[in-house]
Order: sequence, then C-alpha cells, then structure tokens
Amino acid sequence: MPNIKSAAKRVKTSEKSRRRNAETRSVLKSLRKNLLAAITANESPKTQAAYRAFCSALDKGVKHGIVPKNTAIRKKARAATMLRKTAAK
Repeated sequence: MPNIKSAAKRVKTSEKSRRRNAETRSVLKSLRKNLLAAITANESPKTQAAYRAFCSALDKGVKHGIVPKNTAIRKKARAATMLRKTAAK
C-alpha cells in the first residue's frame, strides 16, 4: 500500500487506465474476428463495413496511446491485403 497521497492517487488512475486499455484491446480483437468472419463468408458489403470499423478502432487506439502506431499500420495493411485477395477471387 502506498504511503504517499499522490502515489495512492496514481494507483487509482493507473488501474482505471489499465481497465480502459484492456477493454479497448478486447474490442479490437472482436472487430478483427468480425472482419475475418465476414471475409470467410465472402459478403462484400459486410466486409467493407467490418474493415472500416476495425481501422477506425485501431486509429482511435493509436490516438489514445493504447496501440503503438506501427502496430496499427501493420494490422491495417494485413487486413487490406486480405480484402484485396478475397476481392480478386
């Protein structure tokens, strides 16, 4: 247990941040799964919507410092590659 008042406050804020970050990461994983499911089902309009939602969530995660910028770029690029491959078929 922290002895200093500011340290006690920091414990509270870091726990709040940890929960918010975990929730955001969970949402990102769910959106990615939705995108993969739409790609395997080969439903074009649903796939585009899922891709946009996934990219938007990644960008918001980067903006809030939850996801590193290069990680988001890599994940978006890989998702776009999957989309192009399914569109070519």
